[in-house]
Amino acid sequence: MSETIEYKRNRWYAARVKYRSEKKLKSFLEKERNDIRFFIPFRKVLIQCFEKRIQVEKPVIPCLVFVNTDYQTALSLPELSGLSVSYIKNLSTNHIRVIPDKQMQDFMRVLDLSEKGSILLSENLKRGDKVRVIKGVFAGVEGELVRIKGHKRVVVNLEGVCSLATTYIPLEYLELI
Repeated sequence: MSETIEYKRNRWYAARVKYRSEKKLKSFLEKERNDIRFFIPFRKVLIQCFEKRIQVEKPVIPCLVFVNTDYQTALSLPELSGLSVSYIKNLSTNHIRVIPDKQMQDFMRVLDLSEKGSILLSENLKRGDKVRVIKGVFAGVEGELVRIKGHKRVVVNLEGVCSLATTYIPLEYLELI
């Protein structure tokens, strides 16, 4: 993947933040910087607190946030927010890794459609066939076909960041790209 830096164009970047500071960055971006789009996936979980069970929001991917802005604004975000923000780099160019728009849209869609219907994968996967889902709730999502727990799934891979697998998808819902 060739990554040329376009300083003025908004691109998606994956940023690491300190543990439990995802909500602080979200609050800052919502209140102070409505020109910066972002995606921080949260899920609701029940926790036991003394004798009560309460529902809290926790990040799906701890310490990882996605921002959509221009290169210079991305670099200035730690200073603007006052938070520790570091970006995942492309090791070959030593620049901030750019996540292609289509990959990011597919990633957000798979996460939004079904918290229970997707599996976050931390390990690198063997390359499979490049496929596009043509039917069902994931129609339009592109990724690699893999087998996980005995079922066919489509994996959306944000290279160098993380991978996300859908629920089981029948072969007739897929087409080769």
